[in-house]
Amino acid sequence: MNLIERAKNILFKPKDEWKVIAAEEPNTQSLIFSYVLPLALIPAVARFIGFGVFGFHVGRFAGMTGIGWGLSSGIISLVTTILALFVAAFIIDILAPSFKSEKNFGRSMQLVAYSYTPVWVAGILYLIPILGIVASLVGLYGIYIMYLGMGDIKKTPDDSKVGYMVVSAIVAIVIMWIISAILMAIATSMFFAGAGTLRFF
Repeated sequence: MNLIERAKNILFKPKDEWKVIAAEEPNTQSLIFSYVLPLALIPAVARFIGFGVFGFHVGRFAGMTGIGWGLSSGIISLVTTILALFVAAFIIDILAPSFKSEKNFGRSMQLVAYSYTPVWVAGILYLIPILGIVASLVGLYGIYIMYLGMGDIKKTPDDSKVGYMVVSAIVAIVIMWIISAILMAIATSMFFAGAGTLRFF
């Protein structure tokens, strides 16, 4: 699997690429190390630079900046991605029979991981923290990519795709939000008084 080709195809030719993926034997370890981690590093590094160097400003009078904030944001991004990926795939796989779909954890990992591709690629926008909201909105395209892959990857019948897609998307989003919120609370308590800096202008 060529990382660049796979990412490009899943973004611009998702219907065709899902068929290619469906013909491959799922390998979670290979998927994580050869695809997920390299792409997940894009928003992680961008957050480190964006928050560490440029910072995030609230109006004209307050903002957050410093290596501490950048480092914690980057680490949170990467750890959240990995944890959320496994938990979401696990839950989505458990739900598969309820939507007449194939219960196969490896396939569920493929479905979730490749569907996250737009978010990771758009993560470069975190170089300018205020643009992070745009990267999050790109995730909507990821939901569409997930929908397109359900038939080939999870053998989901047409009459169950929408319901399975909606539930899967909610699961993925909620899990990522919860994990991110927990890690951010921990990081804030660790870095607020140290490396991170809250500035009033």
